[in-house]
Amino acid sequence: MSDITINGQKRLVLVSGRAYPQLAEDIASNLDSALVHTDARTFANGEIYARYDESVRGCDAFVIQSHSSPINEALMEQLIMVDALKRASAKRITVVAPFYPYARQDKKGRGREPISARLVADLFKAAGADRIMSVDLHAAQIQGFFDGPVDHLFAMPVLLEHFKPILDPTSLTVVSPDMGRVRVADIWSDKLGAPLAIIHKRRDPRVHNQVEVREIVGEVEGRTCLIVDDMIDTGRTIAKAAEALKAQGATRVIVAATHAVFSPPARELLQSEFIDSVVVTDTLPIPEEKRFPTLTVLPIAPLIARAISAVFNDGSVTSMFDGAA
Repeated sequence: MSDITINGQKRLVLVSGRAYPQLAEDIASNLDSALVHTDARTFANGEIYARYDESVRGCDAFVIQSHSSPINEALMEQLIMVDALKRASAKRITVVAPFYPYARQDKKGRGREPISARLVADLFKAAGADRIMSVDLHAAQIQGFFDGPVDHLFAMPVLLEHFKPILDPTSLTVVSPDMGRVRVADIWSDKLGAPLAIIHKRRDPRVHNQVEVREIVGEVEGRTCLIVDDMIDTGRTIAKAAEALKAQGATRVIVAATHAVFSPPARELLQSEFIDSVVVTDTLPIPEEKRFPTLTVLPIAPLIARAISAVFNDGSVTSMFDGAA
């Protein structure tokens, strides 16, 4: 069977888009379940089609899709899959988007700009989604863009489990790469019992993926610096931050991030002499050509599986994060 039955009534159905099937399979495996097969195709003109191979009537459906490149195709496919579930009479539909698409466009920085993160939430709602589940949203206010429950998961427990045995808090400084990540970095510093440093940077709003480090607030000389961020795209911000930290006397620079977007030239920049190691989760596919010797990839599937189980069984997702959610 491709579903879980409780009292012959409630059914959990897991379906996956084509962007990153391995993650969906790992999530299903952690739930001792299996994916319902989706007949997904792309026609010659680029149109996407999706149909489920078995009945989903009355089910509690979770549509898993990673929004890697090409992001617009992944988004459209997930919307079509949600629409197919709605029209097939699924009882509740949850969009599982570990990396929320267009999350960086969460506000208007200048006139005549869109708020694309809100548009994406509206699209999910229009398609028929009842609930959204995502990991480490770029900005917490994105939760308010969707008119329904949003399960905001945190990768911090997964990353902390990796770092706690190998980092000495007496010589460690947690670093926020910009003002927007200070709250998250502050929680990291509490969890690790280490002081906090903040990098003040300037970004030209007219030039994407370019950043200039202005100053570092906090003690970094002679210390191991752990930079924590939600995503690494081109790696320019992280590389500049690491260079500035080493220039201020940091002995080691370790980078921890949830979403490894790794757009070119990230692979080259992250192997810079100023960065000792990079640790990420696999919310996005990281093909071999994007990997490098100092990269560690941690599995996110167990965390997402626990959250799906909690939602399905009407349990608490917040309790998974000690109330931090």
